[in-house]
Amino acid sequence: MTSVSVLLSCVAALLGTAVLAVPIGRSASSTFVVYGASLVFCAVAFVFTLAYLASALPAAEAPTIVLPLGLPWLGSHFRIDALAAFFLMVVNLGGVLSALYALGYGRHEHAPGRVLPFFPAFLAGMNLVVLADDAFTFLISWEFMSLASWALVMAHHRDADNRKAGYVYIVMASFGTLALLLAFGLLAGSAGDYGFAAIRGSAHTPFTVGLVLILLLLGAGSKAGLVPLHAWLPLAHPAAPSHVSALMSGVMTKVAVYGFIRVVFDLLGMPTWWSGIVVLIIGSGSAVLGILQALMESDMKRLLAYSTIENIGMIFVSLGLALAFKANGMGLAAALALTAALFHVLNHSFFKSLLFFGAGALLTATGERNMDKLGGLIHRMPVTSVVFLVGCVAISALPPFNGFVSEWLAFQAILQSPAVPQWGLKILVPAVGGMLALSAALAAACFVKAFGVTFLGRPRTAVAEQAVEVDRFSLTAMSVLATLCLLAGILPGTVIDGLAPVTLSLIGDRMPVQTDIPWLSIVPVVESRSSYNGLLVFLFTLFSASLTAYLIHRFASRGLRRAPAWDCGFPETSPSTQYTASSFAQPVRRVFGTLVFRAREKVDMPAPGDLRPARFAVETHDLIWEALYLPIIGAVGFAAEKLNHLQFLTIRRYLSLVFLALVFLLLMLALWS
Repeated sequence: MTSVSVLLSCVAALLGTAVLAVPIGRSASSTFVVYGASLVFCAVAFVFTLAYLASALPAAEAPTIVLPLGLPWLGSHFRIDALAAFFLMVVNLGGVLSALYALGYGRHEHAPGRVLPFFPAFLAGMNLVVLADDAFTFLISWEFMSLASWALVMAHHRDADNRKAGYVYIVMASFGTLALLLAFGLLAGSAGDYGFAAIRGSAHTPFTVGLVLILLLLGAGSKAGLVPLHAWLPLAHPAAPSHVSALMSGVMTKVAVYGFIRVVFDLLGMPTWWSGIVVLIIGSGSAVLGILQALMESDMKRLLAYSTIENIGMIFVSLGLALAFKANGMGLAAALALTAALFHVLNHSFFKSLLFFGAGALLTATGERNMDKLGGLIHRMPVTSVVFLVGCVAISALPPFNGFVSEWLAFQAILQSPAVPQWGLKILVPAVGGMLALSAALAAACFVKAFGVTFLGRPRTAVAEQAVEVDRFSLTAMSVLATLCLLAGILPGTVIDGLAPVTLSLIGDRMPVQTDIPWLSIVPVVESRSSYNGLLVFLFTLFSASLTAYLIHRFASRGLRRAPAWDCGFPETSPSTQYTASSFAQPVRRVFGTLVFRAREKVDMPAPGDLRPARFAVETHDLIWEALYLPIIGAVGFAAEKLNHLQFLTIRRYLSLVFLALVFLLLMLALWS
């Protein structure tokens, strides 16, 4: 039995679980049955994909299977190669941990019948997208994945905000599918062969390559969350249940990255150097704008959603570098950049899932997502606070955790840019490096705010003061992810070598073997340029912190004096005197907000003797939503109103319209041929 057969069997089992969830949705055991079955099937798929990736089979020996489904003359083609195996590993590991988390979190769901059938269906859809080996199967699986995730976003449809989120999401998903449909139509050409093998073997004109790249950025970019196609993320992620938010942010956006890599690096052939410029500009802009938006947020899940935009931007920056290097025949530099992108795909699936699980734990314990209504939870939820801190440190790219390694590799790839011959890239890439450095610094500030305002200080409300730790299933899932964040950070050489088959298949080159380097160091290019040892950094951090704690408790504690805490001029301590999420972000808002968010601060300060309270309010605007999406919404509404009379035409006029449409399509087909 081939790997593809096993994986398709797991997909079929997930679909069967989705069907079973409908009749048993109201039973007390439904949550355990559905999430337990999803965990088992995803675990089997994960083990098989990990084994396949470790076997490092060449692309020519990639197993395939054709099922008599789909288009009559085509069928449904499925295939697993190194690239598909890596992303299947990400999908199914995310599925295992989300299902484990949901075994506890799902018991608090008010309407489990609206979530249970679509959770395994969503996992099945993501697996099918990655396994698809023809355009028709890919698009059907893509749309199935989108519809299943839309149903999960709409699980709490009685909330008006959730209905708006579902509407925006389904519109953006449909737009993305249309763009992908057009892209595959261009790739298939007039011959109409939608198999990936045929597309891979065809020659494409520079015009087709450029148009397909733009359509891919629209189609896959809208699902991944690239600016300005990110509008659905901060709406849909908070609306969905937290374990679904973790899947959408940590996994589904990576399926979109897979679609982009599959087409641009595999099916299109040799890229052009200017394609790297386009991807670099969009990726770096997404990184900076995403983290700036995150800094302004006080809603934990919206903050995490905007942070996803930043991380997706970083991934696309690395992909843009890989395109530019590959086009110039710089194989080692291209392999380094692609490895950085894939490593960050894996890392983001770890720490973003962990952080969304943590947000779900906060929601379970307090019923609040607003950080300004929390505080002091480190005493009430100690385990959650520790694992959430690990996620914050990892996403802030601080050693020795995994986020640092992938971003460090991206910067090492940027340092290879002086060797490219095009002056446009020579000038652009350092500027992009500066933008990535800015986004990394802002990310650290953002998650200092997220952890400090939520877990430190004193409780600001009664719900925060009465919070209790969550269930052991949720804690186990978060602890596993926290451990993976640490292991990937201190043993990055193993991950880099595991990604080598992917870079070999797409670039034709790979990074040097890392596991042969002493002391588990990693050397991206040559040791004389740069190297990093996560294990030594971890051991030094652990030793120095332990030594400092020992010295303080051994010697400094003797001189301890107890006295009232310094009150900063406020003799009556109150939680209202603490920093809030908004006040923490105020300096950054004043620097960037006037330009990026058109931020305005309104202060009402009563005159001396006036007993009215002082009031302070901040007004910000989403300029992309207001400048791009609102005009489109208005234009669609206007067109719908004007075209409304078409539904009252006579049958003869309808037939005339159908005839004219048929003539137009035949004319377009003749011109195309």
